[in-house]
Amino acid sequence: MGIKESSFYEGGPHIGDLIFNILLGFTVICLPLTVGSLVRAIWLRYRITDRRISVTGGWMGKDRTDIIYSEIVKITKMPRGIGLWGDIVITLKDKSRLELRSLPRFREIYDFIAERTSDKTGRPIEAITTN
Repeated sequence: MGIKESSFYEGGPHIGDLIFNILLGFTVICLPLTVGSLVRAIWLRYRITDRRISVTGGWMGKDRTDIIYSEIVKITKMPRGIGLWGDIVITLKDKSRLELRSLPRFREIYDFIAERTSDKTGRPIEAITTN
């Protein structure tokens, strides 16, 4: 019998990212940004639970990355879209990074991840987070 996970956030990127990049797509120079946001909107999905962070993405949603909170050493957040959505960058013990792009409610998600990481590692939140 497995241990039950409770989900904090499940979903894709913020719709504002797609709308903003579609508007930018009317200029030919920003077409790569528009294509990137379309791919994110269609195939990128986040699942943040009390045990792990899962990111499913890539072409046709075939890539999946799972990390556990005890592997996290640093978390950084960056607001986007006048603060309506944002990015979170998670640095792991092996120095690799996981980017959570265009997250809605990114401030709440950032706080949730920081609290879980602090609980699992025993380090204070201030030692983990960077704004």
